Amino acid sequence: MNDPLDDVTGAPTAARATDWITMPLTADLLRGALDLERTEHGVLPHRLPARARAQCADGQLAMAEAQPSGVRLVFRTRATAVELDALRTKNAYQGAPPRPDGLYDLLVDGRPAGQASVPGGNVLMVDMATGTSEVRPGPVGTVRFTGLSDRVKDIEIWLPHNEITQLVALRTDAPVEPLPDRGRRTWLHHGSSISHGSDAASPTTTWPALAASLGGVELTNLGMGGSALLDPFTARALRDTPADLISVKIGINIVNADLMRLRAFGPAVHGFLDTIREGHPTTPLLVVSPLLCPIHEDTPGPAAPDFSNLGAGRLQFKAMGDPAERAAGKLTLNVIRDELTRIVKQRAVDDPNLSYLDGRDLYGEADFAELPLPDQLHPDAATHRRIGDRFAAHAFRSGGPFAAERA
Repeated sequence: MNDPLDDVTGAPTAARATDWITMPLTADLLRGALDLERTEHGVLPHRLPARARAQCADGQLAMAEAQPSGVRLVFRTRATAVELDALRTKNAYQGAPPRPDGLYDLLVDGRPAGQASVPGGNVLMVDMATGTSEVRPGPVGTVRFTGLSDRVKDIEIWLPHNEITQLVALRTDAPVEPLPDRGRRTWLHHGSSISHGSDAASPTTTWPALAASLGGVELTNLGMGGSALLDPFTARALRDTPADLISVKIGINIVNADLMRLRAFGPAVHGFLDTIREGHPTTPLLVVSPLLCPIHEDTPGPAAPDFSNLGAGRLQFKAMGDPAERAAGKLTLNVIRDELTRIVKQRAVDDPNLSYLDGRDLYGEADFAELPLPDQLHPDAATHRRIGDRFAAHAFRSGGPFAAERA
């Protein structure tokens, strides 16, 4: 078999001598998105439907759901060259060094075959001290994968998990057809920035993407940075999205946003799960509590930026609450774990397809000693791999909540 990739680049080159075929960017070529918005440039994949987006004006949510974590172009073709024009919006932070460019991961027949970035694009400059931001516009760029083998093959191009990406044009040097159903189960996951991808190395190495690959399932990732807040519109999106397996990771954003008290938290969790069950009454549903996060284990939120090392390129976070406030109902991660354990145990009496996973089984004290959270909140690339391996080993094992024999 020929090497599937001989050359990968995101830089402009001369057009090939062969004729290009421009393919319409339609929903049947995309997976992992719940909605496609037509823009002046092309299409913008969204991970929340338009109705949900209309119910919340929060800028953090708008940014997170439009960053296409888990969204990929998928098609079957004999093409030896693929070009994708895209307009990215990349985040930058005032006073900090530039962040790395987002990556496009190419898979050929399910195997990694290259990476590239799109040049140009917009920059969203954020001032963490004032909470303000501005968009600095830039041009459309092109990501290019060439030297592909001249045979029928399945192509996946995973979009950057951390850059808003408007898809402008897709060109190939051979016809393209939608990828047929491969009979895989669909896993629908919701969580915080850790599920979104935080500091993972690339879109296929976020922990949900890694776990999905190990489990042999198709991922729809509704992990959204700063936005796993038990919002009813998110529950309805989960309810209305086809899925064979569902997991919801609950807790860290509730604490670091200091969003609610214990009295509100329990009923909100029940309501969130009730809504999911309206659309998926018997689907395996796994509730995952927070990973270890020492600053919030017993200290309530909110979390606030720590600018002391920003000049060296290290933005960190600290907990601003007082542990004594737990008596008044303020939430910590340990309080949330106790409550989630109680709720799942209570509901599982009548819901045999509901199960619970303590997030510290994915990342706990021994892991923190070996692989500390660089900013006190988010895992690094190596930790994403560990979490993905452990989640897959728990969920997809024989007898596990997502085991094939339960299908």
